[in-house]
Amino acid sequence: MKRNGFTLVELMITVAIVAILAMIAIPSYTQYVRRANRTDATKTMTLDAQALERCYSQNFSYAACPGALVGGPVASLDGKYNVTIAVPDTVTPLAPAASYYISAVPLGTQAGDTDCAQFSLNTTNAQLAQNSGGADNSKVCWGST
Repeated sequence: MKRNGFTLVELMITVAIVAILAMIAIPSYTQYVRRANRTDATKTMTLDAQALERCYSQNFSYAACPGALVGGPVASLDGKYNVTIAVPDTVTPLAPAASYYISAVPLGTQAGDTDCAQFSLNTTNAQLAQNSGGADNSKVCWGST
């Protein structure tokens, strides 16, 4: 008599194969998504820097920029990072705030991105980044490599 269907052994072999493929694919996919989400930080920081430069061209001081623009932390455009804009206080009326520093740190699931634990951008357009150990990882994080 012919029986149709699968035996328990065949089913367990299939489950084992699927589990092995998942063990390989899920971490790789998660790492890919984290790398792709880094653009949220760089894009938000670049747009903030452009807004600061427009404000500076009109007021000759970064401190004169709207209160919503300077400060933080505020969520990035896609909500993957907390972005903070710092403008040094004016020392004297003759020396207006002529510099800024923008930083971004990951939020939520993006916080698992230990390769790019903090991004920063300053007045000179120096694009910097550090890994979770504090070592410089700017080229990888800003997409130069």
